[in-house]
Amino acid sequence: MSVSLESVDVRMLNVGYAWHDGDWNWKNVCSPITRIYYVTEGEATIRLPEKSVRLRPDHLYIIPANTVHSYECDGPFAHYYLHAFTSSEGYINLFNYYDLPTEVPAEHMDKEIFMHMCQRHPEAKLPSSDPSSYEEGDLFESYVRRYSEMPLHEKALLKGLVFILLSRFLKQATYRSSVMDKRIEKALEYIDRNICNEINLDILSNLSCVTKPYFIRLFKAALDTTPMQYINKKKVEKAQLLLITTDKTVQEVSYVIGILDHSYFIRLFKKVCGVTPQEYRNRMKRVMSGV
Repeated sequence: MSVSLESVDVRMLNVGYAWHDGDWNWKNVCSPITRIYYVTEGEATIRLPEKSVRLRPDHLYIIPANTVHSYECDGPFAHYYLHAFTSSEGYINLFNYYDLPTEVPAEHMDKEIFMHMCQRHPEAKLPSSDPSSYEEGDLFESYVRRYSEMPLHEKALLKGLVFILLSRFLKQATYRSSVMDKRIEKALEYIDRNICNEINLDILSNLSCVTKPYFIRLFKAALDTTPMQYINKKKVEKAQLLLITTDKTVQEVSYVIGILDHSYFIRLFKKVCGVTPQEYRNRMKRVMSGV
């Protein structure tokens, strides 16, 4: 499989400019939002599970959605930030197929791209750099609603600018699926495109043209998890995004991701996240790390 641009959908949530002086020090941040930074001055550090990255001026940095990370800053530090998310079913998750570098040198027009987006959409700036100061209202739902109500030409412009920034990382990315069994690759694409529907092992094994037991062995060998564990994790990740970007009730979110048993959805969510869906929503509206 080769990933086509038409199969990927990335939407801007927030964009802005932030200046800090030793106050960018948030710990164990994790959300269903992808972050891109352009550093203009000063230095800071991002702690990722497998490495630490020192942020430097005139470089771009990316943190994929659902990545646990921490920020550390002990002096002056300024940067542009872009928060983006993948919308609905029918699209693939780019990060399932590519390992992107965390840091790349910025190109000459990247700062202008951020400045242009900030000038066109000042309302997309986050209200504070302190996650604990975010109100529990419909802040992020309003950002998503604002995007959905934009005219088509403005959506096209923003999507193009986001893809330009993503292209800097894709230029140095490793195509993960090139070393993966093609049968598993097909299954992953199907899961991506149908995450809001019921997905069972019969469908996936038939798609892969192997028996169900053999498909499970292939899948676990490739991803070190069972197919159903993987599907449930992806459904919960989709639910996390819906909980912070829409005003749907927990029960409605459960239905959207294809789980009709509301009680089972709550149990599954708590098993994966350690908290109930409502507790997660309340926490993220207080703790969504901003800039």
